[in-house]
Amino acid sequence: MLWCMLLRLVHYNWSLHIIRAGTCEFGDQTTSDVTVRLRSRDGRPEWFHCHSFILMKKSKFFAHWLSKHPTYPSPESNNCIEVHCPGSEFDHYVKLLKLIYLSEETVSDSWDSVKSSLGVLRASIALQCETITKSCIQYLEAVPWDEKEEEEILKVIPNLGPEAMPILARVQPVDTSATKNVFISAIRFATTIENSFPPLADELKTSAQEQVDYMLLEDEETPLIAVDDDVKYEARSGLAKMFTNFEKRLSLLPSEFDQSPEAAEQRLLQSLSDLEWICNILPKMEMMKDFVSGWACISDHVLAVVQDEKYSSGLWAIKAKLIEVTGKALDAIGYGNVVLPAPSRVQFLKTWLPYIRKLKPLLDSKSADDEAFPFKMDSDLCQNIEGAITSLVLALPSNDQADILMEWMQRPEQLKYPDLSEAFEVWCYRTKSAKRRLVVGFKGIDNPTISF
Repeated sequence: MLWCMLLRLVHYNWSLHIIRAGTCEFGDQTTSDVTVRLRSRDGRPEWFHCHSFILMKKSKFFAHWLSKHPTYPSPESNNCIEVHCPGSEFDHYVKLLKLIYLSEETVSDSWDSVKSSLGVLRASIALQCETITKSCIQYLEAVPWDEKEEEEILKVIPNLGPEAMPILARVQPVDTSATKNVFISAIRFATTIENSFPPLADELKTSAQEQVDYMLLEDEETPLIAVDDDVKYEARSGLAKMFTNFEKRLSLLPSEFDQSPEAAEQRLLQSLSDLEWICNILPKMEMMKDFVSGWACISDHVLAVVQDEKYSSGLWAIKAKLIEVTGKALDAIGYGNVVLPAPSRVQFLKTWLPYIRKLKPLLDSKSADDEAFPFKMDSDLCQNIEGAITSLVLALPSNDQADILMEWMQRPEQLKYPDLSEAFEVWCYRTKSAKRRLVVGFKGIDNPTISF
């Protein structure tokens, strides 16, 4: 026992002498009293000449190992410490050994990439190098990550224990109140209609709209946003501003169109596109009825303006966009996502059906004459609108169905689109079945005076 204590004392004094002399460098075989063996990427062992005093000071792993082997190291010892590490981690362990020899300030300045630092962090935690681990964590927590780096960090850090968790501070869940406040601010900006925007504000507004849409995407486990009364109030306020702005632009269209047709159309199209955007997010907030009701209220005004003879050969972007926006309202009404009284559904359909019938062949004709003509109804849009109209018609009272089908069949040019033949077939079947039920009912009460 006494012999072991003497050996340690001699070794300590010898190591201290080396450090004071300033000759203690990583890999210096002349002053090294211990070697560390690692296996390279191809599995070959490699030895690194080190100094036990430094290893013990900077690493609890080495300190523990050396305390269990008191007979060495010594200046004359050829024994080594074998460190087991995956071959893929070899470079990171070598870098860690070099960092052990640096001062804390120099270590902080040595980090050069997220990938390399993440590898060194794994090695540092394994060898219990607390100072280096702390410095590495501070670096990874502070620097930006690209997408691949973030994926790697999210995969690696949770397996390194609680000491590495501060790195994940930026990706931790935000409390509900903060999330809601950010979302409300985003809606407010996304529905801004001011004209005095700073440069690039249009791009910022578009970005806000995209992020609002993203935040409302359904999550498999929990929604990011709880749509409460505050959120709905802000959405309704934004919708009201958009409707007001759209009607204002419609009212100004005649005078602005005379001054600059393209500029006038672009301003109106932007306002209409904003309405289309909010129309896409309202169903996710169970507020589509607000849009449908507002759209129904202004429909007569909209059609009176855009169908004016003055714009018969123009405003194609506006006219096509109106069909897209109206198609969303028809979809909501036709499939029961928005519940309206039957008279309101009839009125909405009779308001927009003639416009759709008239514009569809005009757009097709323009597209046929000019392949570069960009404003046309693609097959998906046509199919969706036709399906919604058919569903809407079949949910109306039978007499209203009869009026719509009769008007549809009166002019051959209307038969092609939208095709209501399915609705007509169902109406015929239902009408005959209803009459049969009525006959059976009267026969049941033995009333021969009823005739049809």
